[in-house]
Amino acid sequence: MNRRILGSGRAGRRCLALTGAALALAVAGCGSEDSSAPAAGATDPITSASPGTTIPVGILHSLSSFMAISEVSVKDAELLAIDEINKAGGVLGKQIKPVVEDGASDWPTFAEKAQKLISKDKVAATFGGWTSASRKAMLPVFERNKSLLYYPVQYEGLESSPYIFYTGATTNQQIIPGLEYLQEELKVKRLFLVGSDYVFPRTANKEIKAWAKANGMEIVGEEYSPLGNTDYATTINKVKEADPDAVFQTINGDSNVAFWKQFTDAGLNAEKLPVISVSTAEDEVRGVGIKNIVGQYVAWNYYQTTEGAANEKFVKAFKARYGKDRVTDDPIEAGYVGVHLWARAVEKAGTTDVEKVKAASKGLEFDAPEGKVTIDGSNQHIFKTARIGKLRPDGLIDEVGGSGKPIKPDPYLKTYSWAKDL
Repeated sequence: MNRRILGSGRAGRRCLALTGAALALAVAGCGSEDSSAPAAGATDPITSASPGTTIPVGILHSLSSFMAISEVSVKDAELLAIDEINKAGGVLGKQIKPVVEDGASDWPTFAEKAQKLISKDKVAATFGGWTSASRKAMLPVFERNKSLLYYPVQYEGLESSPYIFYTGATTNQQIIPGLEYLQEELKVKRLFLVGSDYVFPRTANKEIKAWAKANGMEIVGEEYSPLGNTDYATTINKVKEADPDAVFQTINGDSNVAFWKQFTDAGLNAEKLPVISVSTAEDEVRGVGIKNIVGQYVAWNYYQTTEGAANEKFVKAFKARYGKDRVTDDPIEAGYVGVHLWARAVEKAGTTDVEKVKAASKGLEFDAPEGKVTIDGSNQHIFKTARIGKLRPDGLIDEVGGSGKPIKPDPYLKTYSWAKDL
């Protein structure tokens, strides 16, 4: 059975909370643990002197159900990075061996597969997840086992785990720059919020409402729908009735196809009602159809059109491996970057020992396709440049605004006075 988070409002949030608690109890088992003792599923550290010729790593994404539209390509990018590293000699003189698992767009399955990768497959690290619900389901598994997760997608912030590296954007690197663009460039005063019904959109919109209150922007409506939803007629009618200047969209997965097609069918387009999305990228556009989204706005940190030699090389390699019609986008690139950052940290540490890899990661730099990224050792997020984009008729995205330089990650929004009560 596919146990999706289907509820809305307080009931939906309570369902998610109970699911997380149940997961933690189910996987943890009975009794208390000595946090200083090695975790039961912990993998013995590997060095260049260790026997064997491979280092196993986990790849854990939704390869089926409603999130596969987005996550399959992230898996592909991580495998590309592994192949590149292996062809260059591997890590510690050994080849990286990927163990691929399907989270199936189901949060308990992500937790179960994470434990399997750690305990049975003895992976040195795992690269995976997309939704914040999947990340939060996996978080206690990685923390209890003291194993590393590299999470490749932008998220709502307000989190920092010692066993997760966040290679996607946090709030101050994506959502806030998007809001600033709406206000400063599009002169938006009235904003409608549309999102999927789970932790990321609800928390992101809580942050958006706090920002809007402090910056003189009115929120004229807020609507949520279950992940996998295919009917947006009522939501779009409410949007039209509220008459906003713009929509801030946080819909995830294949629901984007339904939303954008029905948005167009309702007679709306970018000229009549601009939408800025933080969950629709080049890969989703392939399913949405460019005619339904051309001219609309997105906020990310990377586009296939991002200039630079590193990106030209990445795009060329991705298309050579998976087909000329395939595209790259922000989460795809962040997944690719995560693998390279882990490999560099392991080489620097001289071992896969988790604590030594974490120490070696502090301040680590990488010339990524998006530009130079640096790991912030205080929270294991990375410095990222905000980029506001506009959809072109060919389905790619032109950068039309942004920060112009990497932004220090601030997952708890400590530098913003309006966020003190979040």
